[in-house]
Amino acid sequence: MTQTAHKKKFKICLVSISLAKGGAERSVAMLSQMLSSLGHQVHIVVLNNEIDFKHSATVFNLGVLKSNKDHFLARLFRFKKLRKYLTSQSFDVVIDHRPKNDYFRELFYSKYVYRNMPFIYVVHSSNKEEYFTKEVSKMATIYAEAIATVSVSNYIDKHIVFANGISKGVTIHNAYNPAWQEKQSLEVQLPANYILSYGRIHDAIKDFSFLIKSFNASQIWKDGVSLVIMGDGPDKEMLQNLANAQGCKKHIIFLPYIKEPFGVIKNARCVTLTSVYEGFPMVLVESLSLGVPVVSLDIVSGPREIIKHEHNGLLIKERSLENFAEALAVICKDEVLYLKLKAQAQGSVTQFSMQEISEKWNKLLHHVIR
Repeated sequence: MTQTAHKKKFKICLVSISLAKGGAERSVAMLSQMLSSLGHQVHIVVLNNEIDFKHSATVFNLGVLKSNKDHFLARLFRFKKLRKYLTSQSFDVVIDHRPKNDYFRELFYSKYVYRNMPFIYVVHSSNKEEYFTKEVSKMATIYAEAIATVSVSNYIDKHIVFANGISKGVTIHNAYNPAWQEKQSLEVQLPANYILSYGRIHDAIKDFSFLIKSFNASQIWKDGVSLVIMGDGPDKEMLQNLANAQGCKKHIIFLPYIKEPFGVIKNARCVTLTSVYEGFPMVLVESLSLGVPVVSLDIVSGPREIIKHEHNGLLIKERSLENFAEALAVICKDEVLYLKLKAQAQGSVTQFSMQEISEKWNKLLHHVIR
């Protein structure tokens, strides 16, 4: 590829459910910043009227057309608006980050909304049904029409995308922003010593129940260590009730969702991950980029691509209350190990910086856009 070709600028449309709350949505906002910094013209289509994250794009907000009485004709009207917008703007490529959990809806997208347009699908989860529906083999034929399929972890690319016969796959991890280091102000009053977990409070996915029970079993609360759980979601009240049933109940603090949580993260002793599944868990990368060690279960996608055990965190192989409780105790009591992990945290994630990841996206775009 010539230097001139590599400098070519494209008109790009990112499609996302929203620009708020989740790690996938934050990654879309950051991708807009990365692509814009490279000189590309970036637009974002959001399907829900939720915009919190800083972005660098022209936003087409379909969410403002939604009402409480949403029905088929209203959805069809929005599809037509989206199709008209995409065709009128003459994008070089559409990069679709939406979950794809309904085969017939995705068939409609590929045959109508994206008809005669080059598009890239991004897969953010290792749960196949979220991005490939229950009709995995049928969905694979739709993915085959994309000019590329980007997976946010090596596991997804190998065990889901490639394993289902999709040949135009590539791994590009989500990025972190080095500027987060500058956003360390605490928006809330917190104890001097706490471990942190954050994300959408959906227990079937994040398994905060396991974390609460592990924290109780660790006994570190007797030494004045608190557990902070930050976020909102459907299971928050249930988890508060579970916390109130533990001996450590006075040491568990629930915080609401905070748009820029970097001060809360920066001041934590460590950040934990106990999810049942993820894609590429940004809570780990965000925490390490701020110099905060992590303690995570070794779930199938993500953590082992980020954490090196006893180098930048602790990676727990088995979903065992006893083992996770022991890991929490170790990271809170073994000061020599803790300082070693902390010293190596930031340097361990430089390959996920915006600069590194933007170059991978730029290289892909120049390779696949004709």
